[in-house]
Amino acid sequence: MKSLTSRRARAIVVAIAAGSLALTGCSENKGGNSGKDSKKDQKEAAQQSSAVTYADATASAGPAKEVPGAKSGGTIQVFQEAGLSHLDSGQIYVSDGGQVSNLIYRGLTNFSEDGKGGVSVVGDIATDSGKSSDGGKTWTYTLKDGVKDQNGNEITSADVRHTVERMYAEFIFDGPNYLQTWLSGPKYRKALPDGGFGKKHLPDSVLETPDDKTIVFHFDKPRPDLPQTLAMPGYSIVPEETDTKEKYDKAPVSLGPYKISEYKVGKTLKLVKNDQWDPKTDSVRHQYVDGWNFDFGVTESTQTKRLIADQGASKNAIQFTGSVESTQIQDVISDPAVNKRTIKGYQPYVMTLTFNLDRVKNKAVRDAVTYAVNSKSLIAGEGGAYGGDVAPNLFAPTLPGYEAKYDPYGRLKMPSGNIEKAKELLKDVPAAEKKLVFAYGNTEQGQKRKVAIEDALGKVGIDVVSKEVDAASYYEQIGKVKNPYDMYITGWGQDWPSAGTVVTPIYDGEQVADGAPNYSHINDPKVQELIAKALTQEPTEAAKTWEEAHHYILEKVNPSAPLWYTKQFQLYGSNIGGARYSTESSYIDVTRLFLKS
Repeated sequence: MKSLTSRRARAIVVAIAAGSLALTGCSENKGGNSGKDSKKDQKEAAQQSSAVTYADATASAGPAKEVPGAKSGGTIQVFQEAGLSHLDSGQIYVSDGGQVSNLIYRGLTNFSEDGKGGVSVVGDIATDSGKSSDGGKTWTYTLKDGVKDQNGNEITSADVRHTVERMYAEFIFDGPNYLQTWLSGPKYRKALPDGGFGKKHLPDSVLETPDDKTIVFHFDKPRPDLPQTLAMPGYSIVPEETDTKEKYDKAPVSLGPYKISEYKVGKTLKLVKNDQWDPKTDSVRHQYVDGWNFDFGVTESTQTKRLIADQGASKNAIQFTGSVESTQIQDVISDPAVNKRTIKGYQPYVMTLTFNLDRVKNKAVRDAVTYAVNSKSLIAGEGGAYGGDVAPNLFAPTLPGYEAKYDPYGRLKMPSGNIEKAKELLKDVPAAEKKLVFAYGNTEQGQKRKVAIEDALGKVGIDVVSKEVDAASYYEQIGKVKNPYDMYITGWGQDWPSAGTVVTPIYDGEQVADGAPNYSHINDPKVQELIAKALTQEPTEAAKTWEEAHHYILEKVNPSAPLWYTKQFQLYGSNIGGARYSTESSYIDVTRLFLKS
């Protein structure tokens, strides 16, 4: 998943290329000690790669377990720098949208956390996490009774069918495509060009809705990860009756505990209680506070200052997907009263400097940049050891198959860059090929990254032309196949603990399309062969194939220079109760927050 600062681990996460977004997922940090001890942090991060369990009907029944000491009432203030790129659930594949999704949307399934690092998939509007048959090629879901949208309309199987089919429409370009691809192949849009808005629908041999309560998915091969896929925010339910197509992005309909009362794009978002949400049908979410007020355009430095000061409305405030600003980290950790108001943990994201292979065609240039780039200075801008660790490769410590010592470009030995090696690679490269256009998000974080990239590459004779991009639409802009940039920082985290949710979304040549996360546009025959092979193998066999693909991609193609692994370090106000690190989202867990007074 993308991260606003990065995309998602155990469940989903998108990247901070823009400055503060990521795609979603992770593991509870017991004791909140993530920080200077990178080896210890990475060992804890490995716990996040453990398998997600699938829960039965009992675990899926509401209401959610009460949070100790929870009280009702009041409004939580949210500080956020970049505005939301989308509110249409079908377009959500970045971390800020994922956080909002848990407040206003519901899907067939959802992730449930035990507070000890364990994550399970439960039925959300479905009675359980799903029943498989035919060797895992058929999955059946039954809807709970009493699940309604904010208008009081009961959700039926027709709404689930509509939710799936609208993902085929051309106007849905930024969300996940696992389910559509599994049902209809990589060219899935051709199977239903109008997204089900006309008379044509997916056949019963693919998607079956025999009655108002039953949904049956039919695949051509086993899909054991379907319950996790359906828990992604991008597959949240869109009621058919109130779907306004492109306009839905500005005024979506809620099934969750809160609904939108006011939305000023890029400025403010106000949520109030959804009186049609029934806690008896929801085993994950709570509705303790009366509402949520989001202020966009608040820089991370301002967020941090306000939350350290802890005055007035800031006592009721949280950072949503932002982090403690790097220059103020010492102010936080040196004051015990402030430090106890933090959450810390490893994220599933790998931040990379991604090359547009349609423009940067000379591998010598890509390799030179990879050697030259200064991970140490980039990490300093993220908060040093509290913000991340040097990444020697493209797999995160949270991912099964992570190889801590696999370091083909010597990043661990020379985190500040290997200047001499880079210069050697560039000595016969024409000057025109050493001029590179770098896109960066217009945030404080984006500015720091710009400076670090310009400084490192300038030392080896590369002329960096930096272009500022609106942070809210950053991924949309770099996600255009015909974008005018040579390189950009992106971040990705696994959608669940499988290397396939890293390699397939971002390095599969069949995923080169506007809005798809293959930002480098890599389309290599050998990579395609290895992906096809891994997707037909059992997990143990597949792990070896994914490893082979990883090594080939990084060494023989080099579409992305690994930079750093991200950590989370967030601050909240003293009147916030129920705060904990979310294993699933890798941010503060918004499903359980309340105000103490």
